[in-house]
Amino acid sequence: MSRFRYPVDTDQFQNIREQGLLYVDKTDMMYDLASKYRYVFLARPRRFGKSLLCNTFKAYFKGQKELFEGLKVMGLEKEWKTYPVLHFILSGLKDCSIEDAKGKLETFIGDYESVYGRNEADRTPGARFRRLIHNAGAQTGEKAVVILDEYDSPIMRLMGQPEKLDEMRSMLREFYQVLKDEGEYLRFVFITGVTKFSQLSIFSELNNLNQISLDNEYSGLCGITQEELDVTLRPCVEEYAENLGITTDEAYALLKKNYDGYHFSPKSKDVYAPFSLLRALDKGTTDHYWFESGTSSSLLEHLKRFPITRALDYDGVEVSENEFSIPCEDAETPMPLLYHSGYLTIASYDRLLQRYELKIPNNEVRKGLIDCLMPIVLKRPVADNNSVVAAIAKAVFDGNLSDALTALRSYIANIPYDIITKEEWEDKEKRESFYKLLIYMVFSLLNSTVDTEVKSILGRADVVIKTDTDIFVLELKVDDTVENALAQIDGKGYAIPYEAEGRTVTKCGVKISSEQRNITHWRSVDIEGNVIDEQNFTLGTVCF
Repeated sequence: MSRFRYPVDTDQFQNIREQGLLYVDKTDMMYDLASKYRYVFLARPRRFGKSLLCNTFKAYFKGQKELFEGLKVMGLEKEWKTYPVLHFILSGLKDCSIEDAKGKLETFIGDYESVYGRNEADRTPGARFRRLIHNAGAQTGEKAVVILDEYDSPIMRLMGQPEKLDEMRSMLREFYQVLKDEGEYLRFVFITGVTKFSQLSIFSELNNLNQISLDNEYSGLCGITQEELDVTLRPCVEEYAENLGITTDEAYALLKKNYDGYHFSPKSKDVYAPFSLLRALDKGTTDHYWFESGTSSSLLEHLKRFPITRALDYDGVEVSENEFSIPCEDAETPMPLLYHSGYLTIASYDRLLQRYELKIPNNEVRKGLIDCLMPIVLKRPVADNNSVVAAIAKAVFDGNLSDALTALRSYIANIPYDIITKEEWEDKEKRESFYKLLIYMVFSLLNSTVDTEVKSILGRADVVIKTDTDIFVLELKVDDTVENALAQIDGKGYAIPYEAEGRTVTKCGVKISSEQRNITHWRSVDIEGNVIDEQNFTLGTVCF
């Protein structure tokens, strides 16, 4: 049992402080935002600490000074005024009909009206919200603070349903419009969500809204930064390493591989997913906690509007800011929602060209995304995925690439033929795309066990697999020869970066036959080009 008490089941700042749970202090950034701006919007993926930040703002503006003892804000704030705080958690409106969502919104408003009063002449949520702001200010003598957490939850699931989306937007627009109209009565407005929707008045009309989602200064406002893990949480990592029987350095590497990799601005701090990191430290194990908490159903519904195979094409893509920050309802690709939902993050930024490279941030996200897509794309249950990964991983750790490819052949043989039509199969480009996706998925899943790199559009060897003793460099060819595959490895120098690492390097050319719909030939050679293993299969022709 851990000697540290982690906030793994609460996002309530007051509970965390009163119960003495671990808290990573970000109150200096909170104070800075509240001092500089009146309207602030922050987009971050789910389970990234947005609600905890909202609750921290709530306690701060309510003047609960006692909760902040020992924190950075105590050396900054001198007045500690008490403001009327109107805090709305709009995730309660998701998966509702328009009428039910309106009713719940009115209930939220009604809870505050029981404190500040109501005029029965006000009939709509917008009218009641407007009156509420005025009444709160009049009764307390201070301007109101409004916190909207998960503002976009009611409309995320409706992106593929234009009529319902328009109805929900119309109902919410009147409510949000109040924030613009009543600015002189508001001390501070803080809005969080996963993404932005352009046709809501928050973005189309609230022209003084400060969108800090891509600001370097606030890149570490949610989540846990590398510096915080190195300093504040180092004793926790040391305990985690002890539980696993590994060194502290190895523990840091394991946590980084699985939960790190998020960057939210051109010069972003290195950010870990807090939900998963804290659970790993608390349990003393490494697992995929983010997806245990529930895959985003809105993302899966959104992906179905596009060729689902494209979801993985964006790992390594180079784009302008406008391309990935475009409002999701206007996007012609799933990339913006993949970025805002945390399935892609900023890998690098070219200031001269003003271009971003996006990537899947870590192993946990990669495996979770592929686990979601594989049953849809390949019509195979997740249990099948796990079994083939285990078989391939065992063979790789034994240094037996031939057994690993044999396991992959067996997996491919059991994929239903009807997942791609005859017409698609006759299109060479679509055939190749299908096999690239298949290989990408299987070897990406392997990365949870073995250190694996899979080819992206940036151009590397198709697959590189690393163990403590071996490095396997694979090039795959559809309806081509293993000779050409091996020639590409040598011609492009794919194996050269690994020659000095002190491990045995094996190069392997793999042929996939679209006629036989499987791997039909592979040849493995050592760094000198000597043949280590070769398998050549003859299968019956597949008929439609």
